Amino acid sequence: MRYPFWRLGVFLAACVAPVLWLYQAWIFALGPDPGKVLVDRLGLGTLILLLITLAMTPLQRLTGWPGWIVVRRQLGLWCFAYVVMHMSAYAVFVLGLDWSQLGVELVKRPYIIVGALAFLCLLALAVTSNRYSQRRLGTRWKKLHRLIYVILALGLLHMFWIVRADLKEWSLYAVIGVVLLSLRIPMIAGRIPRLIGKKNKLAGKAEIRG
Repeated sequence: MRYPFWRLGVFLAACVAPVLWLYQAWIFALGPDPGKVLVDRLGLGTLILLLITLAMTPLQRLTGWPGWIVVRRQLGLWCFAYVVMHMSAYAVFVLGLDWSQLGVELVKRPYIIVGALAFLCLLALAVTSNRYSQRRLGTRWKKLHRLIYVILALGLLHMFWIVRADLKEWSLYAVIGVVLLSLRIPMIAGRIPRLIGKKNKLAGKAEIRG
């Protein structure tokens, strides 16, 4: 297994946040409604992890270091783990496990439907993230995993609907998402290695002159 310490570091970093939040809830450090804070933080954590996952390929192209790609699958699975925790927290702390209230919630808060669609897409990616599925699906596997772009759009729409009164933070994540998606456009993505190559050549010439 390549880069074991790097993999372990990513694993521990992803574990820290939910453990810390649960501890804060336990000691009543999340305010008068800790359940809602947990739901919000886990949802935001899912979006951040999704953006970090999408950043792995551009970072690999920029730096040439394969370690970014090595942890991409792990990060994707952490996205799914976070969204499961997000939905579980919603079911426990908001619904109180009273499923009869779900219909009322869907009418009052239709952004829940958008979030549920994003969850189903993430579920499809998590289930097929293994090598067996890659072999089984063949070329269809890559097409399926392009759902990550749809998931990002749904996640941003879900957040926009919730925080539309104050869009400063949402705008930051939206801009980052647009930049990351732009870096995957073939015309732009194809220029990244050449830009790095030119930079290395210039550095080499400077060393020779020095």
